[in-house]
Amino acid sequence: MSAPCKFELSILNHDEKTLIRTSHHPEIGDADRATLENLKSSLRKFRDKERTLAFQRRRISKGTAEPRGQSVSGTAEHALHRKQVFVAALKRVNKELARLQKFEARRELGEAARRALSLRRAQQFSRPTNQPTSHEGMKAIPNRRRNIKLPRSTIGRVSQANKRAQAARDSRR
Repeated sequence: MSAPCKFELSILNHDEKTLIRTSHHPEIGDADRATLENLKSSLRKFRDKERTLAFQRRRISKGTAEPRGQSVSGTAEHALHRKQVFVAALKRVNKELARLQKFEARRELGEAARRALSLRRAQQFSRPTNQPTSHEGMKAIPNRRRNIKLPRSTIGRVSQANKRAQAARDSRR
Protein backbone atom coordinates (compact mmCIF):
# COMPACT_ATOMS: atom_id res chain seq x y z
CA MET A 1 0.00 0.00 0.00
CA SER A 2 1.36 3.42 -0.85
CA ALA A 3 2.27 5.84 1.88
CA PRO A 4 1.44 9.56 1.87
CA CYS A 5 4.25 11.95 0.97
CA LYS A 6 4.28 13.48 4.45
CA PHE A 7 4.80 10.08 6.03
CA GLU A 8 7.53 9.23 3.54
CA LEU A 9 9.38 12.44 4.29
CA SER A 10 8.95 12.08 8.06
CA ILE A 11 10.94 8.84 8.27
CA LEU A 12 13.80 9.87 5.95
CA ASN A 13 16.87 12.03 6.47
CA HIS A 14 17.70 15.08 4.32
CA ASP A 15 19.67 13.30 1.56
CA GLU A 16 17.04 10.60 1.22
CA LYS A 17 14.29 13.22 1.12
CA THR A 18 15.85 14.95 -1.89
CA LEU A 19 16.23 11.60 -3.60
CA ILE A 20 12.59 10.64 -2.96
CA ARG A 21 11.31 14.08 -4.03
CA THR A 22 12.93 13.63 -7.45
CA SER A 23 10.92 10.42 -7.87
CA HIS A 24 7.60 12.23 -7.43
CA HIS A 25 5.45 13.75 -10.15
CA PRO A 26 6.68 17.18 -11.18
CA GLU A 27 10.40 16.37 -10.98
CA ILE A 28 10.23 12.88 -12.48
CA GLY A 29 8.56 14.21 -15.64
CA ASP A 30 11.35 16.73 -16.20
CA ALA A 31 14.18 14.24 -15.71
CA ASP A 32 15.99 12.73 -18.67
CA ARG A 33 16.90 9.06 -19.15
CA ALA A 34 20.42 9.32 -17.63
CA THR A 35 19.10 11.04 -14.50
CA LEU A 36 16.43 8.40 -14.09
CA GLU A 37 18.98 5.59 -14.47
CA ASN A 38 21.18 7.15 -11.76
CA LEU A 39 18.16 7.62 -9.54
CA LYS A 40 17.18 3.99 -10.08
CA SER A 41 20.59 2.70 -9.01
CA SER A 42 20.63 4.96 -5.92
CA LEU A 43 17.16 3.84 -4.90
CA ARG A 44 18.15 0.19 -5.30
CA LYS A 45 21.15 0.70 -3.03
CA PHE A 46 19.01 2.34 -0.33
CA ARG A 47 16.32 -0.34 -0.66
CA ASP A 48 18.85 -3.16 -0.32
CA LYS A 49 20.46 -1.48 2.68
CA GLU A 50 17.11 -1.07 4.45
CA ARG A 51 16.08 -4.64 3.62
CA THR A 52 19.28 -6.01 5.15
CA LEU A 53 18.88 -3.76 8.18
CA ALA A 54 15.25 -4.80 8.72
CA PHE A 55 16.14 -8.48 8.37
CA GLN A 56 18.96 -8.12 10.89
CA ARG A 57 16.78 -6.21 13.41
CA ARG A 58 14.05 -8.82 13.12
CA ARG A 59 16.56 -11.60 13.86
CA ILE A 60 17.90 -9.66 16.84
CA SER A 61 14.40 -9.09 18.24
CA LYS A 62 13.57 -12.80 17.87
CA GLY A 63 16.83 -13.72 19.57
CA THR A 64 18.25 -15.76 16.67
CA ALA A 65 21.13 -13.34 16.08
CA GLU A 66 23.51 -11.39 18.26
CA PRO A 67 23.60 -7.59 17.94
CA ARG A 68 26.51 -6.42 15.78
CA GLY A 69 28.42 -3.17 16.14
CA GLN A 70 26.72 -0.05 17.46
CA SER A 71 23.08 -0.19 18.31
CA VAL A 72 21.08 1.65 15.69
CA SER A 73 17.98 3.49 16.75
CA GLY A 74 14.64 2.29 15.51
CA THR A 75 12.88 -1.03 15.22
CA ALA A 76 12.53 -3.57 12.47
CA GLU A 77 9.16 -2.05 11.55
CA HIS A 78 10.78 1.34 11.10
CA ALA A 79 13.31 -0.14 8.67
CA LEU A 80 10.51 -1.96 6.84
CA HIS A 81 8.59 1.31 6.41
CA ARG A 82 11.73 2.99 5.07
CA LYS A 83 12.26 0.06 2.68
CA GLN A 84 8.67 0.39 1.45
CA VAL A 85 9.26 4.08 0.73
CA PHE A 86 12.28 3.23 -1.41
CA VAL A 87 10.39 0.41 -3.15
CA ALA A 88 7.53 2.77 -4.05
CA ALA A 89 10.00 5.34 -5.39
CA LEU A 90 11.75 2.64 -7.40
CA LYS A 91 8.40 1.58 -8.92
CA ARG A 92 7.69 5.17 -9.95
CA VAL A 93 11.10 5.49 -11.59
CA ASN A 94 10.72 2.15 -13.39
CA LYS A 95 7.29 3.19 -14.70
CA GLU A 96 8.68 6.48 -15.96
CA LEU A 97 11.59 4.71 -17.67
CA ALA A 98 9.15 2.29 -19.34
CA ARG A 99 7.00 5.23 -20.46
CA LEU A 100 10.03 6.98 -21.94
CA GLN A 101 11.09 3.79 -23.70
CA LYS A 102 7.63 3.32 -25.24
CA PHE A 103 7.57 6.95 -26.33
CA GLU A 104 10.99 6.67 -27.99
CA ALA A 105 10.03 3.39 -29.68
CA ARG A 106 6.81 4.94 -31.00
CA ARG A 107 8.73 7.95 -32.33
CA GLU A 108 11.35 5.73 -34.02
CA LEU A 109 8.61 3.59 -35.57
CA GLY A 110 6.88 6.68 -36.96
CA GLU A 111 10.15 7.98 -38.42
CA ALA A 112 10.85 4.60 -40.03
CA ALA A 113 7.35 4.48 -41.51
CA ARG A 114 7.69 8.00 -42.94
CA ARG A 115 11.09 7.12 -44.39
CA ALA A 116 9.70 3.93 -45.96
CA LEU A 117 6.76 5.84 -47.41
CA SER A 118 9.01 8.47 -48.96
CA LEU A 119 11.24 5.74 -50.46
CA ARG A 120 8.19 3.96 -51.89
CA ARG A 121 6.81 7.14 -53.39
CA ALA A 122 10.18 8.01 -54.89
CA GLN A 123 10.44 4.53 -56.40
CA GLN A 124 6.85 4.44 -57.62
CA PHE A 125 6.82 7.72 -59.52
CA SER A 126 10.37 7.93 -60.81
CA ARG A 127 10.84 8.43 -64.55
CA PRO A 128 14.01 7.45 -66.37
CA THR A 129 16.00 10.41 -67.55
CA ASN A 130 16.29 10.83 -71.31
CA GLN A 131 19.76 11.67 -72.40
CA PRO A 132 20.72 12.73 -75.91
CA THR A 133 22.17 9.88 -77.95
CA SER A 134 24.15 9.85 -81.16
CA HIS A 135 22.45 6.88 -82.87
CA GLU A 136 19.32 6.83 -85.01
CA GLY A 137 16.92 6.41 -82.14
CA MET A 138 14.36 3.76 -81.37
CA LYS A 139 13.97 0.75 -83.61
CA ALA A 140 10.53 -0.34 -84.72
CA ILE A 141 9.30 -3.65 -83.42
CA PRO A 142 7.65 -5.63 -86.24
CA ASN A 143 4.03 -6.64 -85.77
CA ARG A 144 3.74 -10.38 -85.18
CA ARG A 145 0.09 -10.67 -86.22
CA ARG A 146 -0.56 -12.21 -89.64
CA ASN A 147 -1.39 -9.72 -92.27
CA ILE A 148 -4.15 -11.34 -94.43
CA LYS A 149 -5.69 -9.43 -97.29
CA LEU A 150 -9.25 -10.48 -98.08
CA PRO A 151 -11.02 -9.48 -101.26
CA ARG A 152 -13.97 -7.22 -100.62
CA SER A 153 -16.31 -9.67 -102.25
CA THR A 154 -15.70 -12.33 -99.61
CA ILE A 155 -16.43 -10.03 -96.66
CA GLY A 156 -19.89 -10.93 -95.32
CA ARG A 157 -20.29 -14.02 -97.51
CA VAL A 158 -20.88 -16.40 -94.58
CA SER A 159 -23.61 -14.31 -92.99
CA GLN A 160 -25.22 -13.81 -96.41
CA ALA A 161 -25.17 -17.58 -97.04
CA ASN A 162 -26.83 -18.19 -93.67
CA LYS A 163 -29.49 -15.64 -94.47
CA ARG A 164 -30.29 -17.35 -97.81
CA ALA A 165 -30.40 -20.82 -96.21
CA GLN A 166 -32.82 -19.64 -93.53
CA ALA A 167 -35.06 -18.03 -96.15
CA ALA A 168 -35.13 -21.29 -98.14
CA ARG A 169 -36.13 -23.26 -95.02
CA ASP A 170 -38.85 -20.79 -94.18
CA SER A 171 -40.33 -20.96 -97.68
CA ARG A 172 -40.63 -24.75 -97.50
CA ARG A 173 -42.96 -24.69 -94.55
